[in-house]
Amino acid sequence: MNAKQMAGYEAAKYVKDGMLVGIGTGSTAYYLIEKLGQRMKEEGLHIQCVSTSDASTEQAKSLGIPLLDTNDAPVLDICIDGVDEVDPAFNGIKGGGGALFREKIVAMSAKYNIWICDDSKRVETIGAFGLPIEVLPFGYKHVVRKLEEAGFTSRLRMKDGAIYETNNHNYILDTGYTNTRFGTDYKAMEAFVSGLLGVLETGFFLNTTDLIISAGENGVTTIENKNKA
Repeated sequence: MNAKQMAGYEAAKYVKDGMLVGIGTGSTAYYLIEKLGQRMKEEGLHIQCVSTSDASTEQAKSLGIPLLDTNDAPVLDICIDGVDEVDPAFNGIKGGGGALFREKIVAMSAKYNIWICDDSKRVETIGAFGLPIEVLPFGYKHVVRKLEEAGFTSRLRMKDGAIYETNNHNYILDTGYTNTRFGTDYKAMEAFVSGLLGVLETGFFLNTTDLIISAGENGVTTIENKNKA
């Protein structure tokens, strides 16, 4: 069993019968969804889920997991999703899978959040991964200009030689921010970026999770956030 599978399977244990569950996106969330489907079949687990991406939706459907539209489930019992980087203060970066806007809506709807990852995603300082930003296609170059004026580097995400589009048909800017005037003041940085006309959402998830489940050579580690905002 690889590290991502260990983390995903461990997180599935936190899902109880009758829960409304937010299911994330990405290679680690894949194993979570796989395990939930297995538990439904073997244990008779009854749950309903809200998905954060088309890919997770299709996987859940293939396993017979009941799905709800997020508008029909404004409050979730739990949300479990991957994370691209997280520091000891529970500041996270998400958006590598391109679902950051949906992921944030679902996460903010949940009473309890769990992030799952392999040990390499736990870092002392977030930044190496960069900051994905979801932007409207119309006028996105104006956002690029404003970001670069503030010291960000910016690259339009591409896939298979074409501009990558999110499930919401928006674009992703993959930005670097380590040389901006903000330093490590992530809240100020998020406020600045979110305030730019044309920005839909940032990949900053600052102190929003209750628990981290990571896995690696030494097995599974759980880290509780005792100072969640």
